Amino acid sequence: MKREIEIILNSTHDAMIAVDSNGIITLFNKAAEKLTKLNADDVMGKYVADVIETTRLPYILESGESELNRKQPLGDINIVTNRMPVRDEKNNIIGAVAVFRDITEIVDLAEEITDLKEMKIMFEAIFNSTQDAISVVDQHGIGVLINPAYTRLTGLSKEDVIGKPCYVDISEGESIHLKVLKSKKPIKGARIKVGPKRKDVLIDAAPMLVNGELRGSVAVIHDLTEIKRLTSELDEAKQIIRKLEAKYTFDDIIGSHEKLINAIEKAKIAAVTPATVILRGESGTGKELFAHAIHNASNRKYSQFVRVNCAAISESILESELFGYEAGAFTGALKEGKKGLFETAHGGTIFLDEIGEINMSIQAKLLRVLQEKEVVRVGGTKPISIDVRILAATNLDLERAVKEGRFREDLYYRLNVIPIRIPALREHKKDIHELTRHFIRKYNQEYGRYVTDISKEALQILMENEWPGNVRELENYIGRAIINMKFNETTIKPHHLPQTAKILDDDRKKLTVNSFGIGKQENNVALEEFIERVEKEYIGEVLKRNNYNKTQTAKDIKISIRNLYYKIKKYGLEK
Repeated sequence: MKREIEIILNSTHDAMIAVDSNGIITLFNKAAEKLTKLNADDVMGKYVADVIETTRLPYILESGESELNRKQPLGDINIVTNRMPVRDEKNNIIGAVAVFRDITEIVDLAEEITDLKEMKIMFEAIFNSTQDAISVVDQHGIGVLINPAYTRLTGLSKEDVIGKPCYVDISEGESIHLKVLKSKKPIKGARIKVGPKRKDVLIDAAPMLVNGELRGSVAVIHDLTEIKRLTSELDEAKQIIRKLEAKYTFDDIIGSHEKLINAIEKAKIAAVTPATVILRGESGTGKELFAHAIHNASNRKYSQFVRVNCAAISESILESELFGYEAGAFTGALKEGKKGLFETAHGGTIFLDEIGEINMSIQAKLLRVLQEKEVVRVGGTKPISIDVRILAATNLDLERAVKEGRFREDLYYRLNVIPIRIPALREHKKDIHELTRHFIRKYNQEYGRYVTDISKEALQILMENEWPGNVRELENYIGRAIINMKFNETTIKPHHLPQTAKILDDDRKKLTVNSFGIGKQENNVALEEFIERVEKEYIGEVLKRNNYNKTQTAKDIKISIRNLYYKIKKYGLEK
C-alpha cells in the first residue's frame, strides 16, 4: 500500500513537500524535485528551512492555519501554493504539507492573451472613433469592415456594404479597391463619388500584405466638401493669427546662462501680474520673444495679442493707428471711422516695440491710456474705455532720453513699473552652442537638410565673435552657413561659416599695421586677414602695456580671459 501511495504522489503534476511536527521533511515527490532542482534523497530527514529558504511550513506548524492560493517566487520561477497543517484524530498538529505548481508559463500566456485582448479593444476603439472614413475589403474585393465615419460620410450602413462587392458604394467612378488589388500598389488622391447622395470624395488606398501575401485593401475616404470648408476656415484663422496671436512661450527661449535665466524668472513673475512691463535690451536680443511669452503665461493668453513696431510706422499715421479716428477726421479717412490698435487689443495685450521712437505728442496720449485706461480717437472727443495690458520694449537709453527732453519723465515712470533687462549675446556666450543647435533644427526643416551639429573649431569662431546683432545675427549667420554646405555634409565646419575662408598665398597679403590697428595696404588683401592683423597688433600692445597681466588685459579689451588665452596662442603672443 505504501508503495502504491508513493507511485501516486510521484506521478502527480503538483509538487508536494510534507514535514513532521518538528519541520523535518518526510515527503518530497518527483514534481518537487523538478521545481526546486533538489534531490529527494539529499533533503529527506532535513529541516525544511535549511533546504528551502522561502518556505512557510514552519509558520504553518506554529499557527495551525492554512494558506491557500498564495503566489511566490521560487528560484527563477513563480509558483502558486497551498499550505495546510496535518492533524491527528485528536486535532493535534503532527505535521504540515505544501502543494504547489509552476505558473510561470500560465502567467506569461495569460499576459499575452490579455495584451491581445487589449490590442483588439484598442484597435476597435481607434477604428470606430477616428473621424476619417475607412473601408476594408478582402483579397476578393468583398467588404469586411467599415467604421461609423464611413456611414456618416456615405450614408451606407454595414448591411449595405459588408459581404458585398467593393463597388456597391460607388455612384460615379471606378473602384479604387479593385485597382489596388490588381496592382498591389497604393493609390493616393483618387476622386470618385460615393453613396446615394453622390458625395464628392478623395480616396487614399493601400494593399494589405501579410507575409508577402495579398490579404485585402484598406481605403481612407475624405469628404472634399469638408476639406474645402476647413481650408477656407484655416485661411481665415491664419489671417487672424497673423494679427492677434502670440506664437512663443518661455519654452522657446533658449539658454541657461544665469543672466538669461534671471530675466526669464522675472518675466514669469511679471506675466501673472497686471502691471506694465518694459523690456530693455539691444536689438536682436529677443524682446519680442519675451513679450509673446509673457502674454501666453498671463490670464489674457486666450485674448488678442497686438504687436506695434512704433519705429516702422511713420509719425504722421502712428497716432491714428494706435488710437483710431472718427469719420471725416482727415482727408482719406474711412467714412465710418476706424478702431485703433488699443481698441483692437481690448481684453488682451498690446506690445509697443521701439517705444523710445514715438514723438512727444503721442507720448502724452499714451500717458492718458496708462493713467485713465481710455483712448480718444483722432478727431473725436468721447473717451473710450479699454482694458489692455501694455508691454513695451526699447533698445534706447531712456534715462538719457528723459534728461535730454526727448522722452516724458512721467511716461517713463509709468512704463518702468517692471523693467526687465534682456542680456546681450556677448554676455551669455555659453548659450551659443545650444542656440546654434536650435537654429540648425529650424533650418533643417526649412531647407530640407540633415545637419546634426557644429564642429569645435567652428564653434570657437562663433565664441570669439562679439555679435553686435545678438541672437538675430547668430540665427541669420547659421542660416547662411547651412546654405554654404553640401547636401551630404552634416557638420558645420569653419569653411562653411560666412567670411571665414582664408587666403593661403602670403605673397598677396602684404600689409603694414601701426600699433592701433590703422592699416596701410601695399596690395589688395582679404578683409579677414586685415582684421586678424589689426587684432593681433592691438592685443600685443595692450599686453605690453599691462606687463603681460592677462586678467587686466582681458578686462581692458572687454573679452573673457578664456578668449584672451585662445587669441594669445592663436597669434603667438606668449612672452
